[in-house]
Amino acid sequence: MASVMTWPVLSVVTFLPIVGAILIYLSRGDDEAAQGNARWIALWTTLITFAVSLILVMRFDPSNGDFQFVEKAPWLAATINYHMGVDGISLPFVILTTALMPFCILCSWKSVTNRVREYMIAFLFLETLMIGTFSALDLVLFYLFFEGGLIPMFLIIGIWGGPRRVYAAFKFFLYTFLGSVLMLLAIMALYWNAGTTDIPTLMHTAVPRNLQTWAWLAFFASFAVKMPMWPVHTWLPDAHVEAPTAGSVVLAAILLKMGGYGFLRFSLPMFPDASVYFAPMVWTLSVIAIVYTSLVALMQEDIKKLIAYSSVAHMGYVTMGIFAGTTQGVSGAVFQMVSHGIVSGALFLCVGVVYDRLHTREIAAYGGLVNRMPIYAALFMVFTMANVGLPGTSGFVGEFLTLIGTFKVSIPTATFACAGVILSAAYALWLYRKVVFGELTKPALQGIKDITFREGLVLVPLVVLTILFGVYPKPVLDMSAASIQLLVNNYAAATSAVKAAALLQ
Repeated sequence: MASVMTWPVLSVVTFLPIVGAILIYLSRGDDEAAQGNARWIALWTTLITFAVSLILVMRFDPSNGDFQFVEKAPWLAATINYHMGVDGISLPFVILTTALMPFCILCSWKSVTNRVREYMIAFLFLETLMIGTFSALDLVLFYLFFEGGLIPMFLIIGIWGGPRRVYAAFKFFLYTFLGSVLMLLAIMALYWNAGTTDIPTLMHTAVPRNLQTWAWLAFFASFAVKMPMWPVHTWLPDAHVEAPTAGSVVLAAILLKMGGYGFLRFSLPMFPDASVYFAPMVWTLSVIAIVYTSLVALMQEDIKKLIAYSSVAHMGYVTMGIFAGTTQGVSGAVFQMVSHGIVSGALFLCVGVVYDRLHTREIAAYGGLVNRMPIYAALFMVFTMANVGLPGTSGFVGEFLTLIGTFKVSIPTATFACAGVILSAAYALWLYRKVVFGELTKPALQGIKDITFREGLVLVPLVVLTILFGVYPKPVLDMSAASIQLLVNNYAAATSAVKAAALLQ
């Protein structure tokens, strides 16, 4: 296995999907055979990418909190480098991305019938850009990957989405892009201050207090929209409702996590003083997101929109845990993001199963599905319980850790956030009751079929992961423990030094 390290495994994982996209492009033709080839090439590309990414897990040293699999080469103007690497915080998101992409391809197998080649190419490019975002160790490289992901997602929503797809696509693009323009200005300011855009160097470079404040706000503008945090969350429900099933899965499971990852990679280590100063504001916004969007979810009539609002609520726990600045809070935030990626992605896949049969997402159109789709009802129940945060499912671990970590620094914040546990049970169980239970009275549901083998192939592994990480969260927690401890220690040391200097004055 030592020979594995002699080749750039991280670059291979990052850019392998583009190789698949090129192969699809070269397989020209619009007939059924060409569409079938595009599907199979995309599926095998994502499966091989996932298999290669497992080398990262096997060779990763969880006791080392620093960056590993580092690749560095000169790139632009002898200042900006092609610098890649992962640590215990970024590696879980790389694996989450590579693991979920085959499911996205499979769930689109029958539902996407027009421009199949372009659809698969868009998803493969999107995979490269998402992996690159979590692996980049240069600010300019990170920005290119981070912003580049908007383009394929914009096309996926705008071309293969629902009736209001163009409106939703432009709203998604404008919200996320406008927030990121401020981040670009902050990146330039950091370069002028430190003379480098190298992320590991900047993490150990003292940033003046005034610059910290403005840079923190600029990065916050970008990451808060991406999460999305209240009140800049309004693009998400529209994007989810109009996106195709696989688009919703990627949006909820991976793209939202880029905001949380950005807070962990930049806000806490680079701007610790500003993070402490603005933490009460973030806690307030997090609690509002948890409570308000849960109440909004209770009023929804569209299944996708309800799950989208629940995503905003669950991301509230993430931001709350991150800015608690404690080991439990940050560990819970990372685990919550991984768990939410699995559970929310699975919930959107469950919606896609019934949408492919009835072509409606209205809650009122369903009822009594357990009578015709017992296997589907059982699988849907597992993900519903995980979304509620039932002990024994992955959803419980992240929420519990973030609450413990927040209780240490702000008891009122954690107390109000606990209301979200009750509200999430209310809207999730109400949805399950309306869709699955009751009498099968609607004529359209009389001949509905249970899940197919292909749909089972997509949902069953996610059920296994949901329960496995619920009863045995150790793999994820251990992978990130050393990096999180290093982050928290450096954050605590930086904030303690500032407090000591203030006392001396």
